[in-house]
Amino acid sequence: MKNKLTTFAAVALAGLAMGAAQAANPLFTKLFTADPSAYVENGTIYLYVGHDEATPKSPDYVLNEWRVYTSCDMKNWTDRGSPVQASTFKWARGHAWAADITKRDGKYYFYSTVDHATIPGHAIGVAVSDSPTGPFVDARGSALVTNDMTLQSPIAWDDIDPAVFQDDDGQAYLYWGNTVLKYAKLKPNMIEFDGPIQTVGMDMFTEASYLHKHNGTYYLSYSRNFPEETAYMTGPSATGPWRYRGVIMSKNAKVKTIHQAIIDFNGKSYIFYHNAKLPGGSEYRRSVAVEEFQYNADGTIPFIKQTKEGPAANPSATCK
Repeated sequence: MKNKLTTFAAVALAGLAMGAAQAANPLFTKLFTADPSAYVENGTIYLYVGHDEATPKSPDYVLNEWRVYTSCDMKNWTDRGSPVQASTFKWARGHAWAADITKRDGKYYFYSTVDHATIPGHAIGVAVSDSPTGPFVDARGSALVTNDMTLQSPIAWDDIDPAVFQDDDGQAYLYWGNTVLKYAKLKPNMIEFDGPIQTVGMDMFTEASYLHKHNGTYYLSYSRNFPEETAYMTGPSATGPWRYRGVIMSKNAKVKTIHQAIIDFNGKSYIFYHNAKLPGGSEYRRSVAVEEFQYNADGTIPFIKQTKEGPAANPSATCK
């Protein structure tokens, strides 16, 4: 025990020396952040967020980059800068909206929403890096998904919020969409689809689909209604069939979106989301937060309240 405490103390001091900050909710106070995505590796959690740059008078979202923060204990977070920007994709013209990340064959693949420069509407790009903190480069030189590929909704923002999931057999899937949930298998190279785009019939689906697996069950969480609340379904495979399970987080008071990511870290379960509780927060000036939760005995997810305190520290024995 003494060795573990000594190791953690050294890690904490090293983190503080690098500019880490001990956080409650919202996690980050120097920037407005939104649309969290999380990845865990070697005792470290990598949290990717959009950077809300809107002024108090801005009439719309202003996001030009994604930022990444790391933590060894869910309390002390280090700002690792911006590993990827909307300008990484030369075929795009801004709008660094929600993204997600995974690792395959030693490389990190970052799936991100941007506005296409020549094909009207939002699109999904793929960036790649040898490190989870970047820098990332465009893996294709073109969009993986463009608005003219999906005609289920007559809107320009129906191809947003990509979420990537790799199953135990190595098959990877990409989920995305607004008003209609879409998904497709990915080839092993992670930058091409392996088959047609499929849709999932859902009642009151809005956006922010996210797939994770826990104790053999697949959990498909998402935002429903508008203003949004977080709900989820469960199924026996990455493609369902899906059973609706209910709402697990209520809508926000000052911002209509919420956008979750659910992970396990050091033996505990967490949900990231955003609200507008940072001073000066608003619809376009959001802030990422996190809560710990425990699955019910039957595997269902309980209703999770937003808190100011956030989770207790959960230190890793080792950390990078």
